[in-house]
Amino acid sequence: MTRRICIAPSILSADFARLGEQVQEAEKAGADFIHIDVMDGHFVPNITVGPLVVNAVRGVTDLPIFVHLMIEEPDRYLEAFAQAGASGLCVHWETCTHLHRTIQYISSLGVMAGVALNPATPADLLREILSYLDLVLVMTVNPGFGGQEFIASMLGKIELVRQMITELQPACMLEVDGGINTETAPEVVTAGANVLVVGHAVFGHEEGVEAAIRSLRECTSGLG
Repeated sequence: MTRRICIAPSILSADFARLGEQVQEAEKAGADFIHIDVMDGHFVPNITVGPLVVNAVRGVTDLPIFVHLMIEEPDRYLEAFAQAGASGLCVHWETCTHLHRTIQYISSLGVMAGVALNPATPADLLREILSYLDLVLVMTVNPGFGGQEFIASMLGKIELVRQMITELQPACMLEVDGGINTETAPEVVTAGANVLVVGHAVFGHEEGVEAAIRSLRECTSGLG
């Protein structure tokens, strides 16, 4: 059975001078989620947004908002992001000393719980936590900046994570983030992903957001 492929535009590549308008454009064009990257300048070499921006985005869209926390000590901020309107919170395996406790905390806040893996982090580390997750995010670039080139060797990792999800937590979503466009999207979907985080290829598309999302739908149709 073919999995439904979800498109999650990342506001990291949006025009922040008209952020609300661009989020609404994505919703109107058929996006499934809005993806917000939170960076702290420590875990990754960049600083982006906080709960205030999540709250502002929540005010202009009814779509689920997935917040990707590329930050150290994420437990300190989970409640603030949930209260700001996040529908799901994704923490990095590499930042959580007590990952099971962190995932329990996220779930207790009434939002979806996810774990992200950097490119060099082995997929098998998910095995002990997977049954508690709603989402696994496989990074297909090194986190910290938008517009990077897709790391092709991550396709095998996506396949391994899909196998584990099928075995241990079939309802869990498998998301990919980094270098996703009409060339790489079919590859990651074929490997097992069903949620595509797309930044520049949506908000930087020369024909606009609607055309970008339509092209992504077309290139992944029938795959998965």
